[in-house]
Amino acid sequence: MSDNTEEWRVQFDARVTFANGGGLQAEGFRLDAPGPDIGDGALGELFLRHLGLLMVDQVAISNKQMLREPHKGSRGTAAAEPSTGPRTVDLSHEIRDGMVTYPGLPAPEITDHLSREASRELYAAGTEFSISRISMVANTGTYLDSPFHRFAGGADLAALALSRLTDLEGVVIRVADSSERAVGRSVLLPYDVAGKAVLIHTGWDRNWGTERYASGYPYLTADAAAWLAEQQPAVVGIDSLNIDDADDGSRPAHTALLDAGIPIVEHLRGLEQLPPYGFRFHAAPPAIEGMGTFPVRAYALVDQDR
Repeated sequence: MSDNTEEWRVQFDARVTFANGGGLQAEGFRLDAPGPDIGDGALGELFLRHLGLLMVDQVAISNKQMLREPHKGSRGTAAAEPSTGPRTVDLSHEIRDGMVTYPGLPAPEITDHLSREASRELYAAGTEFSISRISMVANTGTYLDSPFHRFAGGADLAALALSRLTDLEGVVIRVADSSERAVGRSVLLPYDVAGKAVLIHTGWDRNWGTERYASGYPYLTADAAAWLAEQQPAVVGIDSLNIDDADDGSRPAHTALLDAGIPIVEHLRGLEQLPPYGFRFHAAPPAIEGMGTFPVRAYALVDQDR
């Protein structure tokens, strides 16, 4: 452990603007610093984490002064209480014959392989069964992307570990009131996301099933995706058409997250029903070799007190 002469604190002024309007100013604010040469960007991130500020657009640092002082300790975001007596929240869209998930992709076709009427000829009187057939692309309804979806050498659905798809501690990042489509890195900084299911609540699922759903939807910026890839959450989900801006053919969010081995769940719904913390998330697809995406029944178990 270092002695006091090796510890630094930083005094500064900060001006914060929020994505949903308003701002915050701080004068002469002091924080523990990792050393005497912390940059403004790193200091801004440290400030956001210390205060747990949400939906931040920009942080401007000024009048920075390094002080050789003993560390005072930092405050963090309160940890979630263990959940007991959970209620189940369904976070998936229903798959129906003829529904459109993504413009340009074919709708599912659900038909009978063996109808109830036909099955009566095969079984004893009063006994009947229905065996259905479904023809669909893998990107239908609420679905999960594995690394194989983006990278030929990435893990396919069968290779994904269930430990990063089921019984995960979850965190909801709320941006539903933001006037900006792009969800940037500064919005994510206050959250502890390592090893968790990170669910980005944009509120866009309210447009599901309408023409509006396919345009002007919220998405994750390349910078935000790169930060998440560094933090290594178990899985990242969003309740909009695509975690990327469809106008960007390089698909930076898919690229960064799937290259880091982090699965993505798109087209979630009902995230407004979840608390920020204190729930367990589940979204496991079938273990299919050679496929990169498939629908999931995503759901959360929430403590009854939340």
